[in-house]
Amino acid sequence: MPAYFHYACHVRSIEEAITFYSDLLGCQQGRATKTWVDIDFFGHQLSLHLGEPLAPAPTGEVAGVKVPMPHFGVILESTKWHKLAEKLKAADVNFILAPSTRFEDEAGEQNTMFFTDPSGNAIEVKGFRDLSAVFAK
Repeated sequence: MPAYFHYACHVRSIEEAITFYSDLLGCQQGRATKTWVDIDFFGHQLSLHLGEPLAPAPTGEVAGVKVPMPHFGVILESTKWHKLAEKLKAADVNFILAPSTRFEDEAGEQNTMFFTDPSGNAIEVKGFRDLSAVFAK
C-alpha cells in the first residue's frame, strides 16, 4: 500500500488558496467546506484551514543560507522543477530564495526555490536529476 504524506496549515482565504494552489501550482482541489479545503499537493494531502498562519522566519540554515522556518514543500524531478520555476517567474512570484542549485557536484545536489502562498506559508520546491539521491550521504 502506498503511503501519503498529510500536512495541515492555516490560510486567510480558502478561495485565494484554491486559486494559488490549483491555478498557479497545478494542484487539484479535493473536498472542501467553508472552513477548509484539501489539495492534492503533488500526490500528497495538504489540508488548508481558515485561521492565522504561523509566521515564517529565516532561522534555518542550509549550505550557509538562511531558510524560512517553518516551511513545507515537495521534491520534483529536475525537468518538472525547471518548468515550475519558469511558470512562477512568469507569474512574478516574489521568491524568498530565487531558483538556484545547492550542493553542486556533491551527494544530494539539488535545485531549490522558496516562496510563500498568499497567506504567507513558506513553501520549498526541490528538484533532483536523480530522485534516488534524495537521501544521499
